[in-house]
Amino acid sequence: MFGIHDLPLFVISGLLLNIMPGPDSLLIVTRSATQGWRAGCAAALGIGTGTLVHVLAAALGLSAVLATSATAFTVVKLVGAAYILYMAIGLLRTRKRVGDAEAPALPALPYRKIFAQGFMTNVLNPKVAVFFLAFVPQFISADAPNKALAFIVLGCIFNFNGMLWCGALALTTAKASERLKPSPAVSLWLNRVTGGLFVWLGVKLALAKHH
Repeated sequence: MFGIHDLPLFVISGLLLNIMPGPDSLLIVTRSATQGWRAGCAAALGIGTGTLVHVLAAALGLSAVLATSATAFTVVKLVGAAYILYMAIGLLRTRKRVGDAEAPALPALPYRKIFAQGFMTNVLNPKVAVFFLAFVPQFISADAPNKALAFIVLGCIFNFNGMLWCGALALTTAKASERLKPSPAVSLWLNRVTGGLFVWLGVKLALAKHH
């Protein structure tokens, strides 16, 4: 159907790729642990929306610009890296409130802002766009009647599976945090470690080479 082949292999590969840790997973874990599963799901929805943007852009050929233009790739990756580093600074600057032992180290954010964080971390990563251009066409037949439609169908399947993983990650992280109930001091250091990981991811994205 739609000229798609090896769909089970695509689904399994997509699930394995979604499980790989990255800035999206870190954002979900951080928000779920500090603000509950709803916050983690808000981040997941933002990430899923960003993925849909990449899918549609790739189907329309816009992502090909990032794959072929070194300048466009560099501009987008630097903006994305700057945003990831901006979030890292916020995590590294968290402080425990003096005299308030129960106060979380990371301030709560409205769900719409968490959604925006998830969207921005995903949509500003040019490596995601290049990934879709390299991965998805392998499962579309050369004689497919409508390659763009086949691309969108596969992209939506990939995104749906990714959202299932992200939702499960948000729920399990929130439940684990409720059971463990880390002290504000532990939460503070966890935020700093996560901030350090965001710094590493931001620098890694900034240094990514155009292929």
